[in-house]
Amino acid sequence: LPSDSFKYLGWCDIEEHGVRGNQLHCPRVREGPSEEELFFRKEEHVLKKRKQVTDTEKWEKRLQENWENCAELNLSFQDLGDLYQVENFKRILQRLIRVEKLWLVDNSLTDLSAIRLPRCRELNANKNHFTSFKQLPKIPQIQHLSLAENNITTLSGISDFRHTPLESLILKRNPCEFQERYRQLVFSNLPNLKMLDGIPKLPEDCSPPDVRLFYRICTIL
Repeated sequence: LPSDSFKYLGWCDIEEHGVRGNQLHCPRVREGPSEEELFFRKEEHVLKKRKQVTDTEKWEKRLQENWENCAELNLSFQDLGDLYQVENFKRILQRLIRVEKLWLVDNSLTDLSAIRLPRCRELNANKNHFTSFKQLPKIPQIQHLSLAENNITTLSGISDFRHTPLESLILKRNPCEFQERYRQLVFSNLPNLKMLDGIPKLPEDCSPPDVRLFYRICTIL
């Protein structure tokens, strides 16, 4: 919360309210700085406002977050500047067992391969730092996937989505987009895909990719 008296507090820390995590459309889930970090920033006066949290209070806070019942969630623009904030962010993602639509735009994410989103049908992870399809979370029910403006250099690993109901894929402004016969390669790996980068599957996209021969034929006369 932006005001100074609540600078490092989340909604769970404010008394006398019944707001739950699945009622928030765009929550900020990153934790505030550690005590050591506050001391380094010369903001140790904030420590006086903190109290010792009991195990009961921790459990009540976990129930209040209620991430397990989120069906649609926007976790974009989290400003994950420190490692402990990234770890807390991943902790939340691991609890999203029922989420169907999830936005993770512009979070500087590099690897979510340890995360599983079993019911996710729509994932927007634009403007992150993914370099490979192997770094994405496990999304067996995905139908619409947007990965624009990442740093995915090759199509290696894209065939892992062959056994998912993926219909729409966006890879705009990734290096792999400039690969020769890019669209044909994508559709050959994902035969059930209907739309790539906002363009429906065209007849020329169904032609098999070129087979490269890495040898020369020598004719002896």
